[in-house]
Amino acid sequence: MDETEWIHRHPKAEDLRVGLISWAGTYLTFEACKNTVTATAKSLGRRQTWEILVSNEHETQAVVRLKSVQGLYLLCECDGTVCYGRPRTSHHGCFLLRFHRNSKWTLQCLISGRYLESNGKDVFCTSHVLSAYHMWTPRPALHVHVILYSPIHHCYARADPTMGRIWVDAAVPCLEECGFLLHFRDGCYHLETSTHHFLSHVDRLFSQPSSQTAFHMQVQPGGLVALCDGEGGMLYPQGTHLLLGMGCNPMRGEEWFILQHCPTWVSLRSKTGRFISVIYDGEVRAASECLNPMSLFQFECDSESPTVQLRSANGYYLSQRRHRAVMADGHPLESDTFFRMHWNCGRIILQSCRGRFLGIAPNSLLMANSILPGPNEEFGILFANRSFLVLRGRYGYVGSSSGHDLIQCNQDQPDCIHLLPCRPGIYHFQAQGGSFWSITSFGTFRPWGKFALNFCIELQGSNLLTVLAPNGFYMRADQSGTLLADSEDITRECIWEF
Repeated sequence: MDETEWIHRHPKAEDLRVGLISWAGTYLTFEACKNTVTATAKSLGRRQTWEILVSNEHETQAVVRLKSVQGLYLLCECDGTVCYGRPRTSHHGCFLLRFHRNSKWTLQCLISGRYLESNGKDVFCTSHVLSAYHMWTPRPALHVHVILYSPIHHCYARADPTMGRIWVDAAVPCLEECGFLLHFRDGCYHLETSTHHFLSHVDRLFSQPSSQTAFHMQVQPGGLVALCDGEGGMLYPQGTHLLLGMGCNPMRGEEWFILQHCPTWVSLRSKTGRFISVIYDGEVRAASECLNPMSLFQFECDSESPTVQLRSANGYYLSQRRHRAVMADGHPLESDTFFRMHWNCGRIILQSCRGRFLGIAPNSLLMANSILPGPNEEFGILFANRSFLVLRGRYGYVGSSSGHDLIQCNQDQPDCIHLLPCRPGIYHFQAQGGSFWSITSFGTFRPWGKFALNFCIELQGSNLLTVLAPNGFYMRADQSGTLLADSEDITRECIWEF
């Protein structure tokens, strides 16, 4: 079994949501307390996020419904008013979505034939004549740390910092170089690599964002996106080595990529410091002193369940087999591939579905032997495909603001938190300027500390984590916008998407 057996997964539902920006630069917003829909918000949040449900799609148009994260639908009434609720008939709440060359969308009510529009504040559906006021710009609402998958070439985009290029040649997205930060500024997108360089129109990486790194994005339901320069040039893989560059003649839809949240890959180390690795025939051992591709595992976990699946680079899952041996030959729905996870100061303990805990046998094999966990059943866990975190909580991204000296948690544009591993599960948080995070006596944070502090990270989902701060409390998002570490228990505000 080798990495060519890797099978790309379809995007999750949360990866397919979008925000819709009016001609005035404001977002289509679900107003929960007013039973109405407006377009007054200046930034993208939960109430500005919509899932596009497609019932029929054909090239430049599709029949869709717009569903809010609260589970209610955008509805156009006979008098032209727009509200939300549940459809009363099969066509109620259905819109004809058209994709335009300028990367805009129009939404035409299927029953009345009128277009959805906004005056910069209110939203209504009264006009049959198409105009600029009916144009909406879709903005993907997924987390900014993304991967790009080419469904034509069956490979992922990969940045090459040594050559200053991006190639579409990675069969498995386990490398840090496969992750990108997708920044949205002034109506355009900037694609930043893991080494903090920017893709440009001239086939090389820039050190700073500029007009040469600004792209327009065409978005279609299903997570499909295409990047263009607004003057006829499209970004697509070219040549035998699939260099990602600008051109005017993409073949067979080469310009389209599936945009997904960057997955979490981790490495596991035994108490002796050896990496858990997949050996020949799917055997799993604590045998390697050096990190290699077969020591990497994709961390797949439903936040509603305390169980995790570990997918190796060969495309298979760790699974308990006969004689309590753990093998890398499992399939997604097998019950034996699910392990209950327990945490102890940043170290992970894995319990098989049959109740026994995973540990290292004297012959270095990974086995499910122990009834009670001890040091042999604790594994050090480290991020394998990211040297930084971008955190998003209930009120926005974690970042600094020119109007505050404290770190905020309600930002539209995030800051990168650079991770300096201290020991498994324990990291120092470093700000973008090279200084360290410091904590005040009130549990707030500043980004200009002189000394490194220990932060304990525990994974709570495929892309979810909690942070135990140096003061012994969990870090949480406060509604005031200030990042705090004052929670003894893990609440919803303590869960961070990364």
